[in-house]
Amino acid sequence: MKKVIFAFLLISCTQTVFAKHLGLDQLLRDVKKSQGLDARINKVRETQFLAEKNQQQRLLQSTRAKLAQQERLSLQLKKHLEEGEILLSKLETKLKNRSGILGELFGVARQAAGDLKADLRHSLVSAQFGDRINKLDSLANSKVLPTIEQLETLWYTLQHEMTESGKVVYFNSEIEQTSGKPVVAKVIRIGAFNALSEGNYLQFSPDTGRLTHLSRQPDSHYLSLAEDMATATTGTVTVGIDPTRGVILSMLIQAPDTVERINQGGVIGFIILILGITGFMYGIFRLVNLSITSQKMTAQMSTSVTSTDNPLGRIFAMAEQDKSSDTENLELILDEAITREIPALEKGLPMIKLLAAVAPLLGLLGTVTGMIATFQSISLFGTGDPKLMAGGISQALVTTMLGLCVAIPLLFLHSLLASKSRILVQILDEQSTGLISQRSEK
Repeated sequence: MKKVIFAFLLISCTQTVFAKHLGLDQLLRDVKKSQGLDARINKVRETQFLAEKNQQQRLLQSTRAKLAQQERLSLQLKKHLEEGEILLSKLETKLKNRSGILGELFGVARQAAGDLKADLRHSLVSAQFGDRINKLDSLANSKVLPTIEQLETLWYTLQHEMTESGKVVYFNSEIEQTSGKPVVAKVIRIGAFNALSEGNYLQFSPDTGRLTHLSRQPDSHYLSLAEDMATATTGTVTVGIDPTRGVILSMLIQAPDTVERINQGGVIGFIILILGITGFMYGIFRLVNLSITSQKMTAQMSTSVTSTDNPLGRIFAMAEQDKSSDTENLELILDEAITREIPALEKGLPMIKLLAAVAPLLGLLGTVTGMIATFQSISLFGTGDPKLMAGGISQALVTTMLGLCVAIPLLFLHSLLASKSRILVQILDEQSTGLISQRSEK
């Protein structure tokens, strides 16, 4: 049994060694084959590398040749540049020597052209002649000596501006409305001061080169002058002009009107106005009433017919009813009748006097509240921007003004009514005294 097992193991080992031997031979053949292939590939690569190396050498030599050529060209150009700079310096010196004082003169001309260009940009005459500025650009921006034509253009433009400043011209032009829409209309240009169209004042915009409608027109007094100018055909017309090129006109349109002034007074200002209007209307009503009563009493004194539609007639009627009474009783009756008529004649005087006294007090109240608002704005924002304090100061001043404007007419009206009523009461006293004297004589 052992021999059989040993023989089997020997056969197995022999087979394994034979298999391993066959695998190593195959591996050796494969290695030898791959070595030959790699050798051929490396040889091809070496051939390509040598060919490319020769080409790179040729390119390097060509590039070096070009570099040397460009360096020689650079030296030549640098030499030419230096020679050109030297020549330019000599020519400039020669030009300066030949021009002499003309250089200063032409410098003044260029400066004058620049100043004139700035003036024409803001001139009202440019609304009619807008192409004048372009003619001065070549002279104002030139660095060489100006030509005779350019100097004549400068002279002509100066003369043209002076001449047009003394003319009143009518022409058609595009006017930019407040909405931004341009409209062609007839324009009246008064020198370089004002431009009018359809009775309204216009302003010139240097940015757009157009005339534009003002966002707000000045007072009616100036508008009436503009309308007179627009409708006039011959003769002399009075019109307001703005020699400051729009500064005065802009200040006029920024000035608040009466309604805006009243609105600056706030609630207290409106209360003062309501009280003033109420007192003034009631005072006028009482003045008319006393005037009618005075006319009736005057008519009663000139007639013997007694009428009860006036205080004097009612007193006469009371005296006629008590013809049998003695003088003392009649005096008492007339005194009672006069006392009864006096309140009707002096009616409303205390209320008018009260309103005349209250109006300045309300104005003082508005002044105090306005100053409080001003100090609050100062405490919050400081005094850097005066516009933040303008609201409170306006309220303080406007309410004081309204209080005085209401109180002064009411005081005069109260004095007039009081004087009128005293005259009527004095007439009643005089007529009653006359009645008593007549009764005493009888």
